[in-house]
Amino acid sequence: MTAVEAASELIKTLEMARAPLLAVTGQAADQHPDGKWSRKEILGHLIDSAANNHQRFVRMQHEEALVLPGYRQDDWVCTQNYAACEWRDLVELWMAYNRHLAHILRNANASAATHIWKGPAGDVDLQFLIADYLHHLRHHLQQIVAVSS
Repeated sequence: MTAVEAASELIKTLEMARAPLLAVTGQAADQHPDGKWSRKEILGHLIDSAANNHQRFVRMQHEEALVLPGYRQDDWVCTQNYAACEWRDLVELWMAYNRHLAHILRNANASAATHIWKGPAGDVDLQFLIADYLHHLRHHLQQIVAVSS
C-alpha cells in the first residue's frame, strides 16, 4: 500500500468511525472491561500512537536510516491520565491528529518508502510502518466500537 492509498484509507476510516465514537456515552467510555483499558484509555493510546508515528512519518522522509525509541504504552496512558479526560475532547483530538497524518501521507516522498526505522523490535521500512499504523488503528477501533474497514 502506498502512502497516498493509506491516506485515503485513513480518511475513510475516520469518516466511518466519527459517529460511532461520538455515540459512546461518557459512562461507557469510563468502563474497564476485565481490568483492561477503558475506551478512553484505548483512544488515548491511539493518540499516543499518532504522536509517535507522526515523528516517524516525517523524519523517515529525510533520513535513510532513523533511530528513534519505541514507547512504553502503559506508562504513556497512565501519565497522561486519559481516564480523566472528556470523551468528546479525546475523539476530536484523535480525529484532528489523524487528519493531519493523512495530509502528511498524501504529500509523502514516494522514494522514502524504503527508508528504515531502527526500532526496538528490529528494522522496518516506512511503507511497512504506514500500513501497520492503519492496521493498529483499526484493531483498537474495533475494541471501542464496531467500525468496518
